[in-house]
Amino acid sequence: MAVTGTLYTYPDNWRAFKALIAAQFSGSTVRLQTAPPHFHFGQTNRSPAFLHKFPLGKVPAFEGDDGFCVFESNAIAHYVGDETLRGATPELAARVLQWVSFADSEIVPPASTWVFPTLGIMQYNKQATEFAKEEVKKVLTVLDEHLKTRTYLVGERVTLADITVLCSLLWLYRQVLDVSFRQPYTNVNRWFVTCVNQREFRSVLGEVKLCEKMAQFDAKKFAELQPKKEAPKKEKAVKEARPAQEKKEPVVKDEPEPMDACDQALSSEPKAKDPFAHLPKSAFVLDEFKRKYSNEDTVSVALPYFWEHFDKDGWSVWYGEYRYPAELSLVFMSCNLISGMFQRLDKLRKNAFASTILFGDNNNSSISGIWVFRGQDLAFELSPDWQVDYESYSWRKLDVDSEECRVMVAEYFAWEGAFQHMGKAFNQGKIFK
Repeated sequence: MAVTGTLYTYPDNWRAFKALIAAQFSGSTVRLQTAPPHFHFGQTNRSPAFLHKFPLGKVPAFEGDDGFCVFESNAIAHYVGDETLRGATPELAARVLQWVSFADSEIVPPASTWVFPTLGIMQYNKQATEFAKEEVKKVLTVLDEHLKTRTYLVGERVTLADITVLCSLLWLYRQVLDVSFRQPYTNVNRWFVTCVNQREFRSVLGEVKLCEKMAQFDAKKFAELQPKKEAPKKEKAVKEARPAQEKKEPVVKDEPEPMDACDQALSSEPKAKDPFAHLPKSAFVLDEFKRKYSNEDTVSVALPYFWEHFDKDGWSVWYGEYRYPAELSLVFMSCNLISGMFQRLDKLRKNAFASTILFGDNNNSSISGIWVFRGQDLAFELSPDWQVDYESYSWRKLDVDSEECRVMVAEYFAWEGAFQHMGKAFNQGKIFK
């Protein structure tokens, strides 16, 4: 049954597009509130009345005319959609949910890392960007293979799977997937163009122009979008007397280019306190170990260096094992699970190192790893930004003086050994550094 209500968001929010497109297909009536007087992003969504309905203060947020309130973009799209979009049978519904989850976990993280710097709303990091490009290639490869014999992701008609995945890919296709990069993925390109040219998509997205030249990081634009710090005023040693009738000419300052609501929201976030700032300086230089590990032999050079210089008072070693091995299916999807976690922990790299290994094979695998953290606490718990994935693992702090720790560090860092605690053969590993 079609619903009616109001969607609160800021302009051009790709997450809001999902609900708006779903409403076009289902016939629901969704009134969009993106500007004053009814909605002022950054103010209205922080008001007590708004927070009473939507406790996180996040947008998009939907309020039905009947008083029903729901937040999170996928849930809103699900609610304003219809049975065809959601999946008419339990099997189809499960497949729709599969691709909706795929979009959030596999597409959004690398897409954000790659695209946001080109929009000036995130600092560029070459290593992270190159890693993100490889992750995007993997995602497009999976989609291309799936769409080889299909018009849409699930069934014979557009579903929330198509809407969600397309919206997650939208900025990639607009900003960075130039002709040469997207050329190998002909089936994905066909599907994407087919969808965006349908009336329901066009009414929300307008004409989608595919990227011609891969956008690059604009350092000047990034600097302009950062919060301006007011320079401290210097007291003059001697003040010159001015005639009473003398008037100062007004100083005209160049106005910065206006930011859209998304840019303002991201750039105005306060600087987070360093979770490790309270720790005393350590003699163990993690970056130096990482250089040894990356450039020299692990067994003969990197491992001896690690134990010779390791500061057990300033650092700790942890073992983490994925809690739900029965849910792991194809190897490439398990590897993406690891990569996705690493991607979301980018700001932890200066104070952590890890070797995570996938054991076993398709539909019979497990994931575990050794992590080295600054301090004695489980680092994920020090910042909300690092807590997305860690609860999916069981964690155990190792005694660095024990033989068990020495053996496990050697095996996981070198990717070779008996791995007696696992019971499955080594498949492949990934390094967080």
